[in-house]
Amino acid sequence: MQNRRHYSPLDRLLISVDQGIRTVFGAPEITERPDPASQLPDAELSVPERRLAGALMRINHAGEVAAQGLYQGQALSARLPDVRDKMERAAQEENDHLDWCARRIEELETHTSYLSPLWYLGSVAIGAAAGLAGDKWSLGFVAETEHQVIRHLDSHLQRLPAEDVKSRAILEQMRIDERQHATVALEAGGAPLPLPVKKLMQLTSKIMTRTAFWL
Repeated sequence: MQNRRHYSPLDRLLISVDQGIRTVFGAPEITERPDPASQLPDAELSVPERRLAGALMRINHAGEVAAQGLYQGQALSARLPDVRDKMERAAQEENDHLDWCARRIEELETHTSYLSPLWYLGSVAIGAAAGLAGDKWSLGFVAETEHQVIRHLDSHLQRLPAEDVKSRAILEQMRIDERQHATVALEAGGAPLPLPVKKLMQLTSKIMTRTAFWL
């Protein structure tokens, strides 16, 4: 039987700080999965098309930064070890999205959000609060977050220039992953959130996406 390593609260805090630095300033720990866009051709886009694609990918990168903060905050405050493990595994898979979006943003010759530290720290606080509320609410928060992300991805897939197959491939794989994360959270015992909480999450998301489009 494989021994399970037990981390103290201080260990987990230091790990979270390290992951936060990697998330905001680059070099996140990714899985073995390849970039969905790596083997696809980079189509010729007009200047307006390139700007639009870059802005949309910047929004998605900002969303992944926020997702990292959310998962790390929940991992710090989750009460059950198996729930904590699910949060950490989901965060690792979200790192793939972070890496893919950052690469595509660089190819589109634009920048990631200048407010990434704000998105991360705010999401850590929200995630920790959700974890303190109880694991069923923490998992329910994950599921609702992923459902809202899927709606954003659907919107971006419609807005992307038709020729931008690389960005499209990334967003389509992200959509598959987000749906899986939501399903896992619900199957692990996540509870549906009250409507006012959902509305507040939608308002917060709208502020972030509109700001990240430009900044």
